[in-house]
Amino acid sequence: MNLEFLSSPFAVSRETGRILGGAVIGEPPGAAVPAWPEQRVIAPLFGTNAAVFQETWLVDQPVSSGQSEGIAWRRSDDLLYGVIELDEAAFPDSTECSALQAASEEAYRRIFRLLDAQQLPHLWRAWNYMAEINRETNGLERYRQFNIGRQDAFLECHRGATGNVPAACAIGLAGAPLSIAFMAGPAPAVPLENPRQVSAYNYPSDYGPRSPTFSRGALAYLPAQELLFISGTASIVGHQTVAPGDPAGQCRESMANIAAVVTEANRKCRTGPYVLSQLSYRVYVRRADDFGMIREELTPLVGAADLVFVQADICRSDLLLEIEAFATHMLEEN
Repeated sequence: MNLEFLSSPFAVSRETGRILGGAVIGEPPGAAVPAWPEQRVIAPLFGTNAAVFQETWLVDQPVSSGQSEGIAWRRSDDLLYGVIELDEAAFPDSTECSALQAASEEAYRRIFRLLDAQQLPHLWRAWNYMAEINRETNGLERYRQFNIGRQDAFLECHRGATGNVPAACAIGLAGAPLSIAFMAGPAPAVPLENPRQVSAYNYPSDYGPRSPTFSRGALAYLPAQELLFISGTASIVGHQTVAPGDPAGQCRESMANIAAVVTEANRKCRTGPYVLSQLSYRVYVRRADDFGMIREELTPLVGAADLVFVQADICRSDLLLEIEAFATHMLEEN
């Protein structure tokens, strides 16, 4: 099976039977729900006149579809993509457990139940979005509430919270529900860490009661293909924010971190080396006024690579941008 990733500022019009899933990014005027699982990232785009970008995962094998506890999913052979949205208002809010924490734990419980039922237990990549990610409620920042719920679900469902954990991002959108898209398969991905950074799951308690449950990147394998996922990456060295208030400096540090993860990927990959100019990037920019400076910094670093710029909030209030990336290589036949 071959997985193809397409990103376009136009609506996708293809054989729907080949679509595994995808995302719509931007501010769509209102469209019908597609037949495939599609994550909605409703936020302003920068650097384009298009209202939306459509990201689509295409496969060359038949797909099957389903609904499970609010998860829309599609599967092709041993690859599964799903999307779940939960309204926090449906969950109780208390000083012991916030609504976001409860919703996050329940969302991941449902995801793991689906993966176990489909006998594809290994989560490779997760895209997490929530409202007001930096706001403090119940005495704790909402991102930290999310981390508690996510990690509790990992442990309860017999997944480890360190080491072999998925690549991921966690991003704030205005007024959004908790939305999680995910990709999973039958075998563990190869986790990638960054020697410039403390692994997120080993962060000290300064960053909350539970550490974030994700790896800096991952290599995952289809029968003839290697997938490289690079998690949301920001201007952090060790575990501390670097260049606060300086968007250009934070952009350079973020790309230095991505380059370090790519170096680790090239040490472990089964294919030829990955290079920065051949990745597809999604760039989250907190402040609209910083977009021009960030794009100017990125251009010489990534060349003609695909870039999508989205206005969104980052998991720390002093971080001005976050960058994630993806690439794929074909495996050589033996």
